[in-house]
Amino acid sequence: MTLLELRHEPLSLDEAVRAVQHEGAGAIAVFLGVVRNHNNGQPVVLLEYEAYAPMASKEMQLIAQQIEQQSPGVRVAALHRLGSLQVGDIAVICAASAPHRQEAFQACRALIDRIKEQVPIWKREHGPQGAYWVEWVDARCSADDHDHAAHAHRDPHEGNH
Repeated sequence: MTLLELRHEPLSLDEAVRAVQHEGAGAIAVFLGVVRNHNNGQPVVLLEYEAYAPMASKEMQLIAQQIEQQSPGVRVAALHRLGSLQVGDIAVICAASAPHRQEAFQACRALIDRIKEQVPIWKREHGPQGAYWVEWVDARCSADDHDHAAHAHRDPHEGNH
């Protein structure tokens, strides 16, 4: 069975590797996402991850199925932490095995890229200026408004007196 989970507990690299090992695998590629002490030139002291777990789990399953179907002999696994993480903690592990190294690298890269793009997991960083959501875009804004600045919203009742 494929290992694709969201967890509040520390993640195990060994568990992820064991999940993708098989006799036909000549290569295993692993990606570790680790909490660093800065982002965009600003200090980071803590990260919090939240997810819409039922949807996130289904999306991770779909991503894994697509990657494994595209390349025979490939197996993937992913573990993602939720909750509060300290600098140095492992936030995500992606592992992929394949008959050859190039396929393993490609599958592992596709797995982490698609998880970051598609899975409803949100990251909140804490630094000297307080806490803020990373790459948060207010759904009330149009696509043209999605620059990196904060969005200001007009009161919907303004001017309708």
